[in-house]
Amino acid sequence: MGLVPPAVETPPAEGQASTARDRARWLVLSGYLLAAVALTWRLWADPAGRAQAGDPHDVDLFVWYMHYAAAAIAHGRLPALVTTAMNAPTGVSVMWNTSLLLPGMLLTPVTLLAGPQASLTVLLTLGFAGSAASLFWVLRRWGASTPAAALGGAVYGFSPALVNAGIGHYHLVLAVTPPLIIDALLRIVTGRGHPIRNGAWLGLLAAAQVFISEEILVDTALAGLVLVAALAAGHPRAVAGRVRAAALGLSVSILVVLVICGYALWVQLAGPQREHTVLGYSWGTNPAFFVDPAGTMLIHTSAGAAAASGFHLGVPEVLAYLGWPLIVVLVAAAIRFWREPRVRAVAVTFVVLALCSLGGATQRYFPAWLLPWHWIQGLPGLAQVLPNRFSILADGAGAAVGAFSLDLARSATPRARDWPRRAIPAMVAVLAVLPLIPLPYQAAPVKPVPAGWRAAFDRLRLPPDARVLVVPIPNVGHTFAMRWQADTGEPGSLIGGFFLGPGSTGEAMFDPGPARSIGKYLDFLWDGTRHVTGSSAARIRPALAYWRPAAVVAVGPRPALARVLIDLFGRPTLHVGEVLAWRL
Repeated sequence: MGLVPPAVETPPAEGQASTARDRARWLVLSGYLLAAVALTWRLWADPAGRAQAGDPHDVDLFVWYMHYAAAAIAHGRLPALVTTAMNAPTGVSVMWNTSLLLPGMLLTPVTLLAGPQASLTVLLTLGFAGSAASLFWVLRRWGASTPAAALGGAVYGFSPALVNAGIGHYHLVLAVTPPLIIDALLRIVTGRGHPIRNGAWLGLLAAAQVFISEEILVDTALAGLVLVAALAAGHPRAVAGRVRAAALGLSVSILVVLVICGYALWVQLAGPQREHTVLGYSWGTNPAFFVDPAGTMLIHTSAGAAAASGFHLGVPEVLAYLGWPLIVVLVAAAIRFWREPRVRAVAVTFVVLALCSLGGATQRYFPAWLLPWHWIQGLPGLAQVLPNRFSILADGAGAAVGAFSLDLARSATPRARDWPRRAIPAMVAVLAVLPLIPLPYQAAPVKPVPAGWRAAFDRLRLPPDARVLVVPIPNVGHTFAMRWQADTGEPGSLIGGFFLGPGSTGEAMFDPGPARSIGKYLDFLWDGTRHVTGSSAARIRPALAYWRPAAVVAVGPRPALARVLIDLFGRPTLHVGEVLAWRL
C-alpha cells in the first residue's frame, strides 16, 4: 500500500559514498550525546551526589525504584510486582507506579557500583540523546535527508517537553521507543517487510515500553492510530488490500506483548492494590504555554518563567512550548506541502495531539466539545492518562513535519543553480528552532544520609523484612527516608511512602492509608509546623496498632516531638548521631 515513499534502505552504489554517510550518521549521534552532556553537565560534576534542582520528591521516588530493581537483581531475582519494601504492611503495586522496572534492571551495575542517583544521571543523559537518535533513525528510514532528520531528531530529543519533564519525571524523558513503535506500526500497515517479523518487533518494543512508562505507551498508541487513519484517509482505495496482512502483524504484536507482559498486567489489573478512576486536578495544559517559554529555555521572558513556575502542577508538567516562530513555520509548511502524504499525515497527527494536550475541560479559547480529549477521556485505559503529556508525542510529530518539509523546500530549487535559494529553507528552519535551546540543568546536592543512620541499624539488628517507622514518615511531602533507604538498603521494609495506591473505595490517590493523615501529622510535629499537644500520643496510637512497627527511628527530632515519642515507646534503645531509635 503505497501511502508513503519507500523507506531509505537501498545501499549506496559506491563504497566512498557509504563511508561518507556513515560518518555523517556518527557525527549526528555524537552531537546528540555531546548536547545531552552539556545539558546535564552540572549533574556529572558529582553524579552520585547531585540532582536536578526543583523537584526533589520525584527524584527521591525514582532513586528508590532504581535501588529496588538493583537490589532484586543482586539477589538473583526479578523485582516483585507488589512489594512491602514501602508502605508496609499493605505494600505498593509497582505496576501502578512509575517504577522504571526495565531501566532499573539494565542499569543495575551502575546502581550497585555508584549508587541510584548516578544511575538516574546516566538515564537522563541517555534519554535525551537516545530519544533524538531514535527519531533521527526513523526519519531517515522514511525518506528524510541526513541534515533534515538530524534537525528533527534534535527538536524531539531536546524538546521543551522532555527538558522540563526531566526535572524529575525520568519515565517521560526516556522517550526512545515511541518513534520506533510508530515506525514498526507503519511498516506493518504499509506492507514494508514481513508482517510476522514486523509484528514481533512491534510487540517487543511495546512490551519494553510497558516496563518504562505505560502512560507513554498509551499516548504512542493514540498517536499511531491518528497517523494511520490520516494516511488511510488520503488513500482509501489502498486500504482493502492491506487489511489482512496488517491484521496479522498487529495480532502477532499483541501476542508478543501478552506473552511478555501478561502476568504483570494481570497483577496490575486484578491483583492486590489495583486502582480505578482518574486522579484529581486539571491536567490539561494552558494554551499560553505553547508560546510562553519557561525559565528552563535559553531565550525566555520573566513573565513566561513566572507563569511556568506558578503553574499548579509545577514546571515538570509545563510541556507545551514550541514558540511562535516554529509554530508559524510548521503551519506554513503543512499548508504548502499538504499534497505530500507524509507531511499531511504527520501534520494532522501533530494538531490532534496538541489539542489532546489541552485536556477535556472548557478553556478560555476552546469549549470542551472542540477538544478531542473531552470525547475519549472516559474510555478504558485512558482514565489515568495525563493529557498535558501528549505534548511529548506532538513535538515528535511536529519535528517530522519540519524534516519532511525542509527536504521538499530544498528540492524545489535545482542544485545546479541558485544555491543561496536552496539554503534559505535550512536557515528558516534553524532560526525557528533556536528558541527551543535549553539552559543546562541547575543542580542541587541530594539529602545526605543522617549521621548515625547506618550505625543505628547495625545495632538494632532487625530481620530483613522488619517494618520500621521512620520519622519523618515518607509521603508526598517528605521523601527523605525513601532516599536514605535507597542509599543504604536500610530498613528492609519502610512504613509509609510516596506512591499511588487505592483509597478506601479503590480510587487512585497519593499515599492512601494512615500515612496520609497520621503520618503527615507526625511530619508536621517533626518540622515544627504543628504544636505538640497533650492528645498527640493518643492521636497516633491507632495508626501504630495498624502499622505494628518492629522499630522506630527518628532523625533529628525536635525536643517536643522526642517527648511524644518517649511517651509512646519509652526510653530510646539507642541514640547515635542524629538518630533516636526504639526496638519494639
